Amino acid sequence: MGQKLLIYSFVARRTMILAEYAEFKGNFTRIAAQCLENLSGRNNKFSFNCDGRTFNYLVEDGYTFCVVAVESVDREIPIFFLERVKEEFNKRYGGNAATAAAKSLSREFGSKLKEHMQYCADHPEEISKMAKLQAQVSELKSAMIEKIEKVLDNKENVDVLVEKAKNLYSQAQDFRLQGTTVRRNPWLQDMKIMLIVIVLGIIIALILIIVLTICLGNKC
Repeated sequence: MGQKLLIYSFVARRTMILAEYAEFKGNFTRIAAQCLENLSGRNNKFSFNCDGRTFNYLVEDGYTFCVVAVESVDREIPIFFLERVKEEFNKRYGGNAATAAAKSLSREFGSKLKEHMQYCADHPEEISKMAKLQAQVSELKSAMIEKIEKVLDNKENVDVLVEKAKNLYSQAQDFRLQGTTVRRNPWLQDMKIMLIVIVLGIIIALILIIVLTICLGNKC
């Protein structure tokens, strides 16, 4: 069992907490809840440090997902947790949570918050690798969107993007072949497959760009 990296979490609708779970008592529950009063309502992600802990929030469509972590934890882990909890909460309740009373879902969904906390504590390395690979894919996608037109006139840019794509593909393959603990988790398995497909798609797109560049250069 991993150490306690995440110590408190809740799901709220506007300023009303619907479900929560805490590993132990402390003033961090009050601090985390107070932030709800100052939210703008816009979809957003943010975090802040206080009393040796990080308070991490994901706001989406009127709901706020929060997790309090020890300050030393990698930033990727709270983000992973929030995304995972959001996905399960929406799948489980959908629009039914729109009329739920304060803390009425704690008994049922609180156990899920605890379960996800424990999973993150037990698999920090796998989560960090997945988050870093996902960030690299996003970076490469952004670079392609910004530079796609320049690439056709500049072979140097093509070489740089191809090299990045090769490195990402290599990392995706290494991640696919690592330990069985990740493969036993369907959510991580789906994320892994999605990232590998994106990387392969990028590589295919770059090949097409290179072919098009050569054809234009040779006027074929």
